[in-house]
Amino acid sequence: MKLEYFIAKRLITAKDHKSSISAPIIKIAITAIALGMVMMIVSIATGIGLQQKIRQKVAAFNGHIIISAYNDNNSDVSTDPISIHQNFYPKFKAVDGIQHIQAVASKGGMIRTETAFEGIIFKGAGKDYQTDNLKEYLVEGRLPNFKSTLNEEILISQFLCNRLGLKLGDKCVTYFMKEATEGYNLRNFKIVGIYNSGFQEFDANYVIGDIRHVQRINKWKPDEIGSFEVFLNDFTQIEAKGQQIYQETSSTLDSQTIEEKFYYIFEWLKLFDFNIIVILIVMIAVSTINMVVALLVLILERTQMIGILKALGANNWSVRKLFLYNATYLIGRGLLWGNAIGIGLLLVQKYFGIIKLNPESYYVNVAPVDINLLYILLLNIGTVVVCLLVLLIPSYIITKISPSKSIRFD
Repeated sequence: MKLEYFIAKRLITAKDHKSSISAPIIKIAITAIALGMVMMIVSIATGIGLQQKIRQKVAAFNGHIIISAYNDNNSDVSTDPISIHQNFYPKFKAVDGIQHIQAVASKGGMIRTETAFEGIIFKGAGKDYQTDNLKEYLVEGRLPNFKSTLNEEILISQFLCNRLGLKLGDKCVTYFMKEATEGYNLRNFKIVGIYNSGFQEFDANYVIGDIRHVQRINKWKPDEIGSFEVFLNDFTQIEAKGQQIYQETSSTLDSQTIEEKFYYIFEWLKLFDFNIIVILIVMIAVSTINMVVALLVLILERTQMIGILKALGANNWSVRKLFLYNATYLIGRGLLWGNAIGIGLLLVQKYFGIIKLNPESYYVNVAPVDINLLYILLLNIGTVVVCLLVLLIPSYIITKISPSKSIRFD
């Protein structure tokens, strides 16, 4: 056994390969493994990071599950009011895993300035509104105060400000159509905060203000709202929790998950899972093929040594283990460099945001990354296991080498 390890050490010594034919092939194999690992780490981190960021944005403006009247379940504005007095509000005790529930109401309108006008959705928020979800997207000013008396403060997107020529502190004239009669309701709002979510669909429409404005314009009672937004502790449970919430709510109410309401976004996100799988398969295949070639060359180059070992009494499996030890060392070197470069690139992107994205196509301004050490560890283990299992095949050639012929091999 000591002899095997001594020879294995000689096999993996850099000086031993420096002048050999296999040296450039081994370097190529190590480089291929390193580059493959970089590609896999980056693809997983960016793919999962983009999925999480987009889910977070959609939930920040809509909650994870929306409870509303049946006529409003596919609408962005509230038409049929529902009572705020529900057995699930303000605490949804019948279903576990509920983080928060808040009452909102939306009204379609139009902001008009001296030079332009834009259609908007005025989203009314109340005292229970969870403003922490929006702080991340605040670029200027502050969030409106929903807990004091009725005020004219609003949060508007940077996109709408640029389109309308507005800035922080400006007052804007907003028109809301009356429901039953002709004419409109006019409101003057003051911009106290500007947000930029990078989500074009929200930035181009949503203005957030006090829910009491919607109640007054629609002539609703103070205890009538448009819908409830439910936030979950675990997004992966959204489908199951959505069904439970539907069962626990009144027959006059309907519930809808954001995956159902924005199905086109989440179907697009599912494509990233397929892309990640394809990249993993391709990169592991390339790394494995390079290692197979390197091992075959190494075996052919060491044919005489293999014959000598067999002549001294070493069995086939002992000799095969020597080359598998060598292959494991080479794979380890490639993974070490790959992890260092891959994680380094992710850290640079996470803290400096070098790579920008078009928000109209990707819903984000900067490519997000999710550095999950568990995924990276599993990726390394999976790569080593797959490579070694495949390398068992070329190592089988060693069993066909005859000591008498190999010793004369040149």
